[in-house]
Amino acid sequence: MDLAFSAEETAFGETVEQFVRDNLPPAIAAKVRDNLPLTKEDNQVWQRILNQQGWGAPIWPKEAGGPGWTAAQRYIFDEVCGRLDAPQQVPFGLNMVGPVIYTFGTDEQQQKYLPRILNMDDMWCQGYSEPGSGSDLASLQTRAVREGDHYIVNGTKTWTSLAHWADMMFCLVRTDNSGKPQEGISFLLIDMKTPGIEVKPIVTIDQGHHVNMTYLSDVKVPVENRIGEENKGWTYAKFLLGNERNTIAEVPQSKQRLRRLKEIARAERALDDPRFAIRVAEAEVALTALEYTNLRCLADEAAGKPVGPEASMLKIRGAELRQQITELTLDALGPYAVAYPTDALREGANVPAVGPDNGAASIGDFLFSRAATIYGGSNEIQRNIIAKMVLGL
Repeated sequence: MDLAFSAEETAFGETVEQFVRDNLPPAIAAKVRDNLPLTKEDNQVWQRILNQQGWGAPIWPKEAGGPGWTAAQRYIFDEVCGRLDAPQQVPFGLNMVGPVIYTFGTDEQQQKYLPRILNMDDMWCQGYSEPGSGSDLASLQTRAVREGDHYIVNGTKTWTSLAHWADMMFCLVRTDNSGKPQEGISFLLIDMKTPGIEVKPIVTIDQGHHVNMTYLSDVKVPVENRIGEENKGWTYAKFLLGNERNTIAEVPQSKQRLRRLKEIARAERALDDPRFAIRVAEAEVALTALEYTNLRCLADEAAGKPVGPEASMLKIRGAELRQQITELTLDALGPYAVAYPTDALREGANVPAVGPDNGAASIGDFLFSRAATIYGGSNEIQRNIIAKMVLGL
């Protein structure tokens, strides 16, 4: 990709910037800027603003309801939104199950679900990981038995992000135990209001409620909610994971974190220490390298090349850089990083946060970022993928 953008692309960026400045609610931007948690309603408000403009799903083609942007336009959009403190769009519907539905789903499934994803009338969660089946997804044991025109689903999913908000779940289930494990998996769309579904929170080390245990007990799922063929769900799951890992580098979000780090470091005079300034510079150089690598992958995608081991590389470096930047932020905070009042981070709380602006929220971000090298496929698994695809090991 030529990063000397054309006149048309530069004009597109100016259009996006003006739109975001005019339409992003200041209260939502302030939460993003201060790294405070967003509510479900905050996410819906911004998603519906984008959808009304026709920008609800930047990666979708026009025929599916997206803007049909080029890789360059998508990059420009993400960069502008990150720079202006717009929320990161919730990925589960837009970047994960949406492309699966418009690629492999029936006409009826596309007509039913895609408009609701675009307008966030349905929020989705991902039913992949299970206790004992995380990065090794092929070992999953959640069972779906067909009875007439329904499947009866029993099992447990874990680390289900935002399941407490979700209206729908895309779920991998085992429909056959014969043959290779990958050959007996199906891909179901499950209404979270169906009787037999219980969601219990997992409170993470940052004191936040991001993920959940999800229990499915005799849950009836219509056969018409299956994507594609029975026992072929592994194919659709791999397609989804490729899309997820192409965006999981989170370059715009890391730029936001780097900007926040510099603000805190200046306030606390941490940059007066040349050794610390060098560490910040090293992180910025690494982030720039990651950004260019991401751009090359997007250019390959635009040229019709399939997602390859580059997606795993983006995931590894994106996760490592997120951790590196949040760790530097704690170093810049100094004694304010020892403890913080968790109540100050909760919606509507009237508890003052200690230390410099963004301090308390940055500590929580550091703690939650410890999981970045695990979710979306652990970095160890990603290295195995690279070894197999590149080195043939």
